Amino acid sequence: MTIPTSSIEQVIPVQGSMAQPESGRPAKAKRQRFRFLSNRKATAGLIILAVYLLLAVIGPWIAPFDPGARGDDLMQPPSGEHWMGTTHLGQDVWSQLLVGTRSVIMVGFVAGIVATTLSVIIGVTSGYAGGRTDEALSVLTNVFLVIPALPLIIIVTSILENAGEWVVALVIGFTSWSWNARVLRAQTLSLRRRDYVEAARATGERSRRIILFELLPNLTAVIASGFVGTVIFAVLSEITLAFIGITSSNTWNWGTILFWAQGQQALARSAWWWFVPAGLAIAILGTALSLINFAIDEFVSPRLRSAGKTKIKTSSGRTVRMRIGFTPVLSNSPEPITRASPIPLIDPNGATPVVRKEATS
Repeated sequence: MTIPTSSIEQVIPVQGSMAQPESGRPAKAKRQRFRFLSNRKATAGLIILAVYLLLAVIGPWIAPFDPGARGDDLMQPPSGEHWMGTTHLGQDVWSQLLVGTRSVIMVGFVAGIVATTLSVIIGVTSGYAGGRTDEALSVLTNVFLVIPALPLIIIVTSILENAGEWVVALVIGFTSWSWNARVLRAQTLSLRRRDYVEAARATGERSRRIILFELLPNLTAVIASGFVGTVIFAVLSEITLAFIGITSSNTWNWGTILFWAQGQQALARSAWWWFVPAGLAIAILGTALSLINFAIDEFVSPRLRSAGKTKIKTSSGRTVRMRIGFTPVLSNSPEPITRASPIPLIDPNGATPVVRKEATS
């Protein structure tokens, strides 16, 4: 008995009698692999961050002048020789900006790596182990959660002479891991009782292997988001410390440029080229990191990822775009139909009850 091909296609659509696999699956899998990069926010943020990383590496080499060298052109606006003008001592602002990029990026990423590593170790261990281990690590997390990072950094840098970038980065990293650890602990508590974790535990898998291969892959987005947030905090902390004069003024970063500009009253002297470039550099870097953080949130949340992409066409032919926070009211009829409501309204003055009219669509 021969079964017609059309009968097989009714069971397996778009398949022949041999039920060959689809040829488009590898391309689709490849697109899924790079789905994060297809986000415009992620692409823009990564491109800007890549430019900053490149300047951090080659900035001191391509700087046209020594950032601390004095010159004869005092308080000169941007020109062909000095692209971003000069300071009150004739120092080139563009060279200071290029050289200072390395310090900002290095402190931000070192502090982010240290804080993220501690938060993963303590947060995941606390959530997975439970019991007394969870209680002890939770107490430790709560203690570091209330420690003010900025005053501690001021105290440490004032005690240690010539405290450099590494000291600032390590202090920021060791004091800013507690919040991310609490988030990871909460996520781990919700994952430890999932079916795939229980199945791995039932098959005799070790706890270390369960954490590495079952829990951490599902916590990747949370870890990445915490890392980006810590980098932003570390960058702003270092710039703040340099601006208020806590760190050494011999080490150039964007906060040092703003420190000297504020000390020499650049705003009152209309020397906008002295502080505007550093402020723009800080704002653009913060924007790039924020875009990456927003892209991570959209990547892990289907509700955010599909926001603004769903369209509904009403009966009148109008197209409505579904967005988060906005609920469009769709009506099938152009005008509302009124009818008498069976619920009477009692007049407080004791008059005849009034029948309320309701609008229905």
